[in-house]
Amino acid sequence: MPPESKMIDSNTLMHVADMARIADRYINATGQETQVEASTIVELLKALGYDTNDSDSLLASAEKKHRQEVLDPVCVIQDDDATEVSLYLSSSARESDFSWRLTTEQGEVFEGYLQSQIRRDERQNGGPLVFELPDNLPWGYHQLEVSRKRRKLPYQSLLIRAPRACYKPTAIEQGKKLWGPSIQLYTLKSDDNWGIGDFSDLKKLVSEIADRGGDFVGINPIHSLFPANPEAASPYSPSSRRWLNILYIDVTATPGFAENGEAQALIQSAEFHHRLQQARQTDWVDYRLVSELKMSALELVFKQFKQQHLDSLTPQGEAFLGFVEQGGDSLLHQAAFDAIHCQLRAQDEAVWGWPVFPEKLRHFEFAGTQKFIRDNQDSIHFHQFLQWVADTQISRVQALAEQKGMTIGLYRDLAVGVADSGSETWADKGNLVMEAGIGAPPDILGPQGQSWGLPPLNPQVLEQTGYQAYIDLLRANMKHCGCLRIDHVLGLLRLWWIPRGKAATEGAYLYYSVETMLAILALESHRHQCTVIGEDLGTVPVEIEHILREAGVHSYKVFFFETADDGGFVSPQHYAPQSMAALCTHDMPTLRGYWHCEDLKMGQSLGIYPEDKLAPLFEQRLRDKQRILDSIAWHGYLPSGVGRDASLVPMDSYLSEALQLHLASGATNLLSVQLEDWLEMDLPVNIPGTTQEYQNWRRKLSLPIEQMFEQDSVNRIAQQLTQVRSQVG
Repeated sequence: MPPESKMIDSNTLMHVADMARIADRYINATGQETQVEASTIVELLKALGYDTNDSDSLLASAEKKHRQEVLDPVCVIQDDDATEVSLYLSSSARESDFSWRLTTEQGEVFEGYLQSQIRRDERQNGGPLVFELPDNLPWGYHQLEVSRKRRKLPYQSLLIRAPRACYKPTAIEQGKKLWGPSIQLYTLKSDDNWGIGDFSDLKKLVSEIADRGGDFVGINPIHSLFPANPEAASPYSPSSRRWLNILYIDVTATPGFAENGEAQALIQSAEFHHRLQQARQTDWVDYRLVSELKMSALELVFKQFKQQHLDSLTPQGEAFLGFVEQGGDSLLHQAAFDAIHCQLRAQDEAVWGWPVFPEKLRHFEFAGTQKFIRDNQDSIHFHQFLQWVADTQISRVQALAEQKGMTIGLYRDLAVGVADSGSETWADKGNLVMEAGIGAPPDILGPQGQSWGLPPLNPQVLEQTGYQAYIDLLRANMKHCGCLRIDHVLGLLRLWWIPRGKAATEGAYLYYSVETMLAILALESHRHQCTVIGEDLGTVPVEIEHILREAGVHSYKVFFFETADDGGFVSPQHYAPQSMAALCTHDMPTLRGYWHCEDLKMGQSLGIYPEDKLAPLFEQRLRDKQRILDSIAWHGYLPSGVGRDASLVPMDSYLSEALQLHLASGATNLLSVQLEDWLEMDLPVNIPGTTQEYQNWRRKLSLPIEQMFEQDSVNRIAQQLTQVRSQVG
């Protein structure tokens, strides 16, 4: 225990922890209550800005932070709620001294006097004075002001009027059961791409799936990564969650590429052609090579775009500048960071992120950074141009999906946080807590817990700023899609915070205002007509299940994790309708890999599983496989030619189809399948808990899109999925 925690008495520490919504205990994966170390709570309070020198200082700083204002900074009113607002006034305050004014987001103004609209007065019991507002307020973010005689400035609050549940398309409301593949975009092969799946490949895939009856294509997070360091490839450790990964740009579809003489000469050169073929033919994405190829051509494309459209301000140039203006400070942050990082890394490959930038460039607002921006406008515009091109290309994918009649089209994936070395942390103004990281407590599969190295959003700052960072994040990720999957959706309720430099075991849960965050999610969901999926795997606290269900968030049901008390597998027909079912995810082995225990064998060779743990794992896997076979057979989906002894039955196309159709016959609104399983692949795309041991986020699909949909087996399973889903009652 650090010396400072000894100077704080236990009662004070627990009292302030409760005010800060830090839990001093939690239920672990085995159902046991576990106490959080006092030193952990002290360090987290310090990270949140409390004075932890001693008990008196801590209490004083807490009272200052949590002083009750007359109006709460944010007030949420959902459909069917009474339109009431609480004022925290002394009992001596006269109601006749107060008036109110509400300006809606749409510009409409309502106003009145407090005295005539009081609903109840609870001040004698330490409660608020409650008054009512008009009950016909539109959805939106409205500004409420309460004025008091002889007080110069009014009290202010953000009043959020929101729907009670997230948006669902009419087809789902009417009972239609949808299906589609969930893919890792970089894994797509095609005859035309430059060694990595791109937005044009995604467009082809959407078209093929739509033609076969699918209603969506799910994609991995496509957040901005690190153009200066393309090998930092994890889509779940982005530089920013507000902007896009520019490596997904199809260079050949950029403005003016076909007419660009320099670019054409470059790609037609023997050396470039050789390197392009090398990038295409490898079974693993070579991010460095892909980046070198794409950036060399994109620089030439931008050079001509600037000369033809920016310098003379053509309609295309104006469209780009309009995008820049709309992107505002956030886009400038991203472009400036990427421009600086690329320049510094070209000089020294050890520059992995802003913590090792020269001191004068270590934050967006520093004078050195502002001078760099002024002196390097073309470089800034280039990186803004890349974001514009990426945004334009993905918008065309969703437009095609809608044209093809897909109910959802794209569904995007929102990562749980950002890397501590990227653009979002570099430009942060206090929304993120840099002295902590998020992760997961120890569980059966990870006895040391997990530390993801992602700084969390500060719940206190979120409230003080009207949740603007969260609103902006949702808006950025609900663009150009019909559905958003929120990774680790339990984070809307609580996150496992780990003090910087500490092990994952030395963390604690910190709670957020889940009601407010879900209300905002529902509002933005309806505004963007975007369905929401919440990845709720792992240890799910009881209090969140009902809340998520009532908020219209689709649960995430992975077949292999849905087991009954007797060890058998729950019938998909018993899954909750408001959910998405899947056999596998990007963090799991493929069907073939699971069935043939390739994950266990690989874990053994990589040293992930201790030798003494392996035998029980293999034995359990065989028992699970037998129960799966029995369940598929009982439901009538096991083909007659497939045996019933799991120790003898291989995973082939027939058994794979049987499993997929078994899941397709279930009750869930959404069904996700994997292209890897259609192609009978065995290698995973990611092995959790590894970094250098395995080439995570790089493994490509075994066939190009053009050949994939020439396979009889692929067309057969797609047709059967459409048929089975259409028959689900």
